[in-house]
Amino acid sequence: MTGTVQDVRDENYKEFTESAGAVVAYGLATCEPCKQYDPILEETAAKFPDIKIGKAKMHVPGRCREIKKAHTFETYPTTHFFAHGKLLLTREGVVEPAELAALINDHLLK
Repeated sequence: MTGTVQDVRDENYKEFTESAGAVVAYGLATCEPCKQYDPILEETAAKFPDIKIGKAKMHVPGRCREIKKAHTFETYPTTHFFAHGKLLLTREGVVEPAELAALINDHLLK
């Protein structure tokens, strides 16, 4: 399932983040910046089919309990960049398309 934004939850989080390159955006349904971020994530997923890009819906009961235990979020959306299970980078707020592409190129496409 490359080239599309995937649904990230407790059940697939470990496998998702242990890939060679993964971007996870954590957000809430009621968060306006999170809604603005969705098309940016879709566009980015289409440009980088070899990088896993996913959204963790933190507001859905029972879906992200383990994720919440592992990470603290001050702001939504928050974006994490992973390579082989290691958290490389965190960005808070909406990451603009050009910056998101540059971060993927610089940190995940080595």
